Amino acid sequence: PDPVPLPRLGRDSMGGTQSLALPLGKGPHHVGCADVMVGHTRQGLFLRLFYPCLPSGAGAERPLWIPRYEYCGGLADFAHRSRRWCAPLLNVAIGSCRVPVSWNGPFKPCGRGYPLVIFSHGLGAFRTLYSSVCSELASWGFAVAALEHRDHSASATYFCTAQAGREEWIPYQRVPQGQKEFYFRNKQVHQRAEECVRALRLFEDIKSGKSVPNVLHQDFDLSVLKDSIDLTKVAVMGHSFGGVTAVLALVKERGFRCAVALDAWMFPLENALYPEVPKPVLFVNTEKFQTPESVAKMKRLSSRNSQTKIITILGSVHQSQTDFTFLTWKLVSRIFGARGTLDPYKGLDITSRAALAFLQRHLNLEEEFDQWDDLLEGIGDSVVPEAPFCRSKL
Repeated sequence: PDPVPLPRLGRDSMGGTQSLALPLGKGPHHVGCADVMVGHTRQGLFLRLFYPCLPSGAGAERPLWIPRYEYCGGLADFAHRSRRWCAPLLNVAIGSCRVPVSWNGPFKPCGRGYPLVIFSHGLGAFRTLYSSVCSELASWGFAVAALEHRDHSASATYFCTAQAGREEWIPYQRVPQGQKEFYFRNKQVHQRAEECVRALRLFEDIKSGKSVPNVLHQDFDLSVLKDSIDLTKVAVMGHSFGGVTAVLALVKERGFRCAVALDAWMFPLENALYPEVPKPVLFVNTEKFQTPESVAKMKRLSSRNSQTKIITILGSVHQSQTDFTFLTWKLVSRIFGARGTLDPYKGLDITSRAALAFLQRHLNLEEEFDQWDDLLEGIGDSVVPEAPFCRSKL
């Protein structure tokens, strides 16, 4: 499963400007974002936090979508391309794209506390590639912590050692030759789910008033979150490898009340765990990715819990749930399968509204997201209940 497509860049594809047309969140809040790194070893945590912020004027800085050049090299590796030519081309094509949120914008305090979503990325992705869905949720009043996993499934990531300024990079790793993929991926999915649990612990520490230094020395002080996150209302969410990570996180941590799994790649989860999943899951599938085996695993969960829902968005492909679907046409025409036939903005609306309706139901929110409850039954334009097997291309 390749959650991150890559351009087949030819000479003609560099013509014209490439841009990332990410939509602004539709909710009532402005959105801010900050990077948070905790600890000086790979056992620490790295995440991008999206949160409701105070309006910060037209001159507010917007964060880069691809945060560092090294990620271009990692994407090249992931796509079996030569780093030597592919990384610089990617950097030229998408290196200057920015996300329409306020970088380290002033946090908007909230007396009753924002619900929290921990987000897990797909294979070959990293913390910024789901900025569209994360900022959409933040605009509706959620704090969203998009993790960057350190299990070698990110196309690149790093941590800062205790020596001043020294970075240690963790490269993307393929399944080693001679090793069964299931065992390799199963070990990764357990590490990823544990990182989701550690992210929740981080917010518990902040809430209890512990000083949590951000290794990145940014202008964002984590203590501002202390009285503004409601840790009785926490969900876990993810795409592809991150979708199955979210399901496993429900088994490992009682504090997660539900999971939203976008086009979950169910393969790495061992069968013994299915009876152990205690909480409801919303599976939002795309039309072209799932296999009958994967959907059968989802149905095992829905047969045990009537609150678990499975829906499919028609006209969508696996990458429709990543930001790649919003790259403008010149580059997208060179990307294999980054966009289905459904308009990407409409796809994001369906995904985020279904998620909001589900989160309202299971986090007991006092919003009006239940206006989108029909989506949870697969009722609506471009949505069907369950999964259309015959359409799978896998």
